[in-house]
Amino acid sequence: MIEIIFWTVLAIMLLDFVVERYLSFLNLKALKPELPSVLNGIYDAENYRNMFRYYRRRDRFSLLSGSVSFVISFIFFAVGGFGWLDGIIRSFSANELVCGLLFLAAIGVASTIISLPFSYHSVFAIEEAFGFNKSTRKTFWLDQVKGLLLGSVLGGGIYALVYIIYAGTGSWFWILGWAVMMIFSVFMSMFYSTLIVPLFNKQTPLEDGTLKDKIETFAHKAGFNLTNIFVIDGSKRSTKANAYFSGLGPKKRIVLYDTLINDLEEDEIVAVLAHEIGHYKHKHTLKGLVSSFIQSGVIFYVLSVFLSYSEITAAAGAEVHSFYIGLIMFGLLFTPVEFLLGLFMNTFSRKHEYQADAFAAKYGLAEPLIEGLKKLSVKSLSNLTPHPWYVKIYYSHPTLLQRIEALRDFQTND
Repeated sequence: MIEIIFWTVLAIMLLDFVVERYLSFLNLKALKPELPSVLNGIYDAENYRNMFRYYRRRDRFSLLSGSVSFVISFIFFAVGGFGWLDGIIRSFSANELVCGLLFLAAIGVASTIISLPFSYHSVFAIEEAFGFNKSTRKTFWLDQVKGLLLGSVLGGGIYALVYIIYAGTGSWFWILGWAVMMIFSVFMSMFYSTLIVPLFNKQTPLEDGTLKDKIETFAHKAGFNLTNIFVIDGSKRSTKANAYFSGLGPKKRIVLYDTLINDLEEDEIVAVLAHEIGHYKHKHTLKGLVSSFIQSGVIFYVLSVFLSYSEITAAAGAEVHSFYIGLIMFGLLFTPVEFLLGLFMNTFSRKHEYQADAFAAKYGLAEPLIEGLKKLSVKSLSNLTPHPWYVKIYYSHPTLLQRIEALRDFQTND
């Protein structure tokens, strides 16, 4: 049984890597160096060549970084690295909670050390070469430190709480652990913008002016109680633009990137914001929470059964059955299911994007939305002709061409 689990994990790791690289290959192959006629009026020839070069360079770099990460992880597991590390950790403490926190911290630090050079190169070589990066090296390193500290506090705190529940409740573990994660998800949905975002970015209320007047006029017309419109200083890191809706109930807010305000006309910004309000009107945030609750409940139940088998941790080379190695093994064996869940969730997410676009179009904002999406795509050198399989598996949004076609159909049929 132990050998079967061992070889199954290795097979899953290898298959996951091969599938990911094959899909990336198909996606890059679908990108032609000549400007397709369907993109006339969206990309000019020079911008399209830049986009082609950008994706070629990113894909080659992704192959390198992904291969290094895969080889290290594969070898580490194959030679019993988890068991070796566990033995070292247990020489410092006999307390299971302390051992778990130290073990996960060691894995986290090692992963960060491996990924940091690639992250640095991505920002200051690739993104900067194509004019996207606005981050200073000081900001980059501060982000890394803040992210590490935040991950340690939140991740360590959640792990400690879940382990205490596991150790103290036995068969009730999955229900109580599920409840903890639900409460945490709701809390983060409500307070992410007010507690986490300020650690990395400054958010300021949108200034009075014609843009704010147009936004408030539309919100009133759409029956949306909008009191919190904030601008985030995304330009301190990148030229890429975005807007998002966050929060629940009275804590909901619209956040506009300053780059979005600089790049789009006011009517186009209102159209983008109408799209975000459409998500709220269709209860997409709530539906996403409910869906994640159901998924996490099933996952916690399967995990509770999974952790009862000591063969699982023995397959990782550990001499002592432990909660934390069981969690890691569960994550590795759960990869194929996670892949299918991601496919399912992205399908629903793309459907939600179409619905939010249609909401904006219902108020006569189809053309401003189309023009805004075009500008944002060109500004970020978006790939407008990705491979269909890559879209189905990885894209949470439809492609620009798909969204334009759907908006045109809505105008025709309205």
